[in-house]
Amino acid sequence: MPDEEKEISVPEEPDFESRVSELEKEIQYAKAETANVIQRAARDRSEALKYGGASLARRLIPTIDHLSKAVDASEGEDGLESVIEGVKLTLDGIKSSLEAEGISQIETLGKKFDPTCMEAIATVPCPDGEEPGSVIEVIESGYRMHDRILRASRVIVAEGDS
Repeated sequence: MPDEEKEISVPEEPDFESRVSELEKEIQYAKAETANVIQRAARDRSEALKYGGASLARRLIPTIDHLSKAVDASEGEDGLESVIEGVKLTLDGIKSSLEAEGISQIETLGKKFDPTCMEAIATVPCPDGEEPGSVIEVIESGYRMHDRILRASRVIVAEGDS
């Protein structure tokens, strides 16, 4: 065979510089996206704190209207009855607004004293017909939001072994 030049296939050298350049761009885009996500999360958190009470406020605004009407009506001839009716409507409105937000009053009267949601401010000798350790008077009602206590009920408890 005549001298044939053997073609030797030499693999092409990869273009490392262009690949490094591409990877650097990808890293820059990833960093920018991460920064955007962090800024968006901070803005969302800030807005949630700032406007978190808007739902409750929307429900309580009609209560202000009821109180204003009660005050206006109290200046007329049927003042006392109008004020009482207005206060009742207002109280009902506030309670329903709070319930819509998951806030409920803790029922305590006649129940066994529970230190997780009640605060005993006094004890009295156990009256006839009452069980020792039961709540016989509520000084301030307690409230809970879902499963958290917002304010413990302040109660008077019947003294005795429970």
